[in-house]
Amino acid sequence: MNDSSILVLGSNSFSGASFCAHMLKNDQQIVAVSRSSEPNSALLPYSWQKNADKLQFSQLDINHHLQKIIDIVKQKKIKKIYNFAAQSMVGQSWQHPEHWFMTNTVSTIKLHNSLRQLDFLEKYIHISTPEVYGSCNGLVPEHTNYQPSTPYAVSRAAADMSLHTFADVYDFPVVFTRAANVYGEGQQLYRIIPRTILYALLGKKLQLHGGGHSTRSFIHIDDVSSATQLIGEKGKNGDIYHISTDQMISIRVLVETICNMLKLPFEQVCQSTEDRLGKDAAYLLDTKKIRSELNWQDSISLENGLERTIYWMKQNLDVLAKQEHDYIHKP
Repeated sequence: MNDSSILVLGSNSFSGASFCAHMLKNDQQIVAVSRSSEPNSALLPYSWQKNADKLQFSQLDINHHLQKIIDIVKQKKIKKIYNFAAQSMVGQSWQHPEHWFMTNTVSTIKLHNSLRQLDFLEKYIHISTPEVYGSCNGLVPEHTNYQPSTPYAVSRAAADMSLHTFADVYDFPVVFTRAANVYGEGQQLYRIIPRTILYALLGKKLQLHGGGHSTRSFIHIDDVSSATQLIGEKGKNGDIYHISTDQMISIRVLVETICNMLKLPFEQVCQSTEDRLGKDAAYLLDTKKIRSELNWQDSISLENGLERTIYWMKQNLDVLAKQEHDYIHKP
């Protein structure tokens, strides 16, 4: 049993909630903070755990309740913070870029500036994104220069660069994680894998941007959670760690694979549409560092992960069919 609480910011995000679920399996006490209220339990992986009462949730927004968040850190003498909180959604960031910059850059840097003054903080695990690299050829190592190509990516890169200066100047105990495209049970329905499964099961047409020719690496969220825990425990301060499989797949082939698993013809499920603005064509993260330094390995194949996700969707189809299927922007 671990009596020392960790703080998880962005605990209602898919990655945040899944990480909380992973840590509850390790009997970890968790202080969870998210700007949104807790969603339906089918979309909240930590609520599936028998010891979910070890998680204490507070609905707080980093843009409006920063001091309350800092007060919690001080009151509980939190030694380790995992920050999953961010405005995501690459395509939508073109419509209101200032909202992305307010959350991902301004408020996030305010948080860091407050945290750096706390002498009891031992580790701050910053969940970043490969989008900061832009479109790259070949394997992308951790020391790759930032070339963000969307407002979302620029907003994340700015906060990351600020954190690097805090690490250099103040010896701020930050480690960075950047994961490939995550998926798994409990993911928001507007993401490509759950959306494909849901639309196929409901007989709805899926819009496939750019014909689905962009390639991605997909990794099951449980593998990402195990890596994130390991980085939080053994990662070197100031360092970046990539989390990914070594496989790439086009979105089209991914969707075709799901259709085959559901025994449905691709043409019945999908129709092609124009690609979105500033979408990175491809990136594959080099993961030699986390594998060699921290002895991490991914363990869930894409086929097995898709089977698990399909099972979750079928088990919760009545509930999920009634949930919002599209991303709704909240400033």
